[in-house]
Amino acid sequence: MKKLIRSKNDRKLAGVLAGLASYMGIDATLLRVIFIILLFPTGFVPLIITYFVLVFVMPNDENEIRS
Repeated sequence: MKKLIRSKNDRKLAGVLAGLASYMGIDATLLRVIFIILLFPTGFVPLIITYFVLVFVMPNDENEIRS
């Protein structure tokens, strides 16, 4: 069973988008590009608030090994 967790290895800011990408089985870069593109038509505030809520709701991955 997959767990929705923030990535420790593939993080740019807090690891939320990398964790979501891993959970959905897609490339993290693709999800980051989609996130940036969606910022403009939806407005910055809703997506930024959602991102920061996920920072506090999603747990960190404790099992990943840093390289």
